[in-house]
Amino acid sequence: MSLIEHLRELRNRVGLALLGILVGMIVAFIFYDEILAFLKAPYCGLDVEDRGELSVNKDGECTLLLLDVLSNLTLRLKVAFIAGVVLSAPWWLYQLWSFITPGLKRNEKRYALSFVGASTLLFAAGCALAYLTLSNGLELLLGLSGEGITPVLGATEYLGFIMQLLLTFGIAFEVPLLCVMLNIVGIVSYELLGKSRRWLIFLTFLLAAFITPTTDPFTMIALAIPMAILFELAIQFTRINDKRRARRDAAAGWDDVDDDEASPLDARPTALEDVVQEQPVRYDAKT
Repeated sequence: MSLIEHLRELRNRVGLALLGILVGMIVAFIFYDEILAFLKAPYCGLDVEDRGELSVNKDGECTLLLLDVLSNLTLRLKVAFIAGVVLSAPWWLYQLWSFITPGLKRNEKRYALSFVGASTLLFAAGCALAYLTLSNGLELLLGLSGEGITPVLGATEYLGFIMQLLLTFGIAFEVPLLCVMLNIVGIVSYELLGKSRRWLIFLTFLLAAFITPTTDPFTMIALAIPMAILFELAIQFTRINDKRRARRDAAAGWDDVDDDEASPLDARPTALEDVVQEQPVRYDAKT
């Protein structure tokens, strides 16, 4: 394919991905009330003393506050967009895989398809973990307000916070998978990851402390420990994969060749008669 054809293919894939996100947004917009109830559940599960009396409406139900007129529309669109991106993740990940596939070998295509499935599952697992730890984090944070201060959460701020938390956990769970894919293509080795294990664990906890929107240690630990486990699984995968690659190179006779060594190409010119072959004569029906 030429450069223009690659750009045209990229345009088509991006268009299909955006179309899938648009469909996901429409579905999320239709089921907005159900999604809103799902996102409100950790907050509404707290005691009224922790949430404040303003979080209860006249019917005794849990509610969030809107502080301006346009917040209702912008909030609905924001929730629909993020929910649409999450719902359509398998579709736009498939479009990414389809764009990369023509340049891959058969075994690499299998890895790419596995990457799409694994990344979707890891993203969903990260979001689920963030949702499960949200109630404890909210209870701790709202309990720090002290005497004489009533916490009042606006709908825009709360839903923006919870969606940021879900996306943070989901994206963080993709980092160990990225290490695995870099090892498969030969960029990252087990030797490098094995030597950096302690630093990886330290940086995992440090990263969890910075990227989590909450400041409580419970949420940080809830993110850091699963990420450390996933990193260890990724390191063990690279160990097995490097051993298999070494056995394959040894069987092919490439185990003693340095990576920077040039290929033994024959630079002598070839005779013209050895290159140009006589083309067969074609005859049409009239001839």
